Amino acid sequence: MEPCSCDTLVALPPATVDNRIIFGKNSDRLCDEVQEVVYFPAAVHENLREHLQCTYIEIDQVPETYAVVLSRPAWLWGAEMGANEHGVCIGNEAVWGREEVCDEEALLGMDLVRLGLERADTAEKALNVIVDLLEKYGQGGNCSEGRMVFSYHNSFLIADRKEAWILETAGKYWAAEKVQEGVRNISNQLSITTKIDREHPDLRNYAKQKGWWDGKTEFDFAATYSYLDTAKMMLSPGRYCEGYKLLNKHKGNITFETMMEILRDKPSGINMEGEFLTTASMVSILPQDSNLPCIHFFTGTPDPERSVFKPFIFVPNVSQLLDTSSPTFDLEDPVKKKPRFQFKPDRRHPLYQEHQQALEVIDKKEEKAKTMLDNMRKLEKELFKEMESILQNKHLDVDKIVNLFPQCAKDEIRIYKSNISS
Repeated sequence: MEPCSCDTLVALPPATVDNRIIFGKNSDRLCDEVQEVVYFPAAVHENLREHLQCTYIEIDQVPETYAVVLSRPAWLWGAEMGANEHGVCIGNEAVWGREEVCDEEALLGMDLVRLGLERADTAEKALNVIVDLLEKYGQGGNCSEGRMVFSYHNSFLIADRKEAWILETAGKYWAAEKVQEGVRNISNQLSITTKIDREHPDLRNYAKQKGWWDGKTEFDFAATYSYLDTAKMMLSPGRYCEGYKLLNKHKGNITFETMMEILRDKPSGINMEGEFLTTASMVSILPQDSNLPCIHFFTGTPDPERSVFKPFIFVPNVSQLLDTSSPTFDLEDPVKKKPRFQFKPDRRHPLYQEHQQALEVIDKKEEKAKTMLDNMRKLEKELFKEMESILQNKHLDVDKIVNLFPQCAKDEIRIYKSNISS
């Protein structure tokens, strides 16, 4: 299952600089899938008899939802990764194990990411939201826009300004591990072993009934619910191990730029190429000082090495992110009509289109490639300097911030167009 992959990482003090929590994720999906970056404002829902339509199923709505910014495959309701106005960040991973994956339509793991962000103002509350929904509605359904059935269980890395939680699932069963310092990452395997801070009430009994655990030896979640030899887990050459090594290499000095370098790393396999590739990336700065804003960077385009990390900050009246929003097809969308996925519409958003055209040019012309990448890095460095200034000086120009991400996307498009036309 290694090709069907993602990596989510978190670093907490004292592993980081300036008392910040740094969250990062690469979303690795089928190479032709478009990922958009979208914003949804906070909302009050007065008519709770109206159900909420997720990707495949309807669920009960809640009275209030928080503002969220999401990076998501453009065909579905949920998200691969995102953040909310309270500084909660979530990313999910595909995992498999002994418990059979359900193809029946239920909540996708990506739906659970969005629901956790919309309904919780801390990391642990988001965990509660996800496990409650998992119990009530289950997880399952096709996770790709096509006739190939691609289903999996999910693990989640959930962070806020104070702590992080790892939540790993097998059907409706789950285990959670609290992370309060240092570094932690998840990939496409169960990774919670014997340090279990919360769990499904029937997690151990179910394992005993299945014959996966004898009830006498120390309970190891990953060893019990998957086929892993957890003693060898950190010695294997897979991306989970490589991510852990890269985080530890920089331990004590990790910044948001360090996290971006890790997400751009190709030798480790974290920045994927091929049929499955890194289609979008996210890095967030979560200062422990609540007077400072959280800053969330998104690419909205494939391959972080050839993309720009653009900042987003939650302020009132944020401008809509038009250049990273894909076309909508309403009731004619082949995801919403049964039988599903009878055809595949063009979901490319403006930034994605320009990015792909530019890549075609630079793949053929080495000199143009260098000029364009230099200009992209220059734009990025200016943005990093500006964001660091906000964090150091505690000054936020709200009038400018409402257009921060949209303006960055336009600047990136301008770089692509100048290289395509010249």
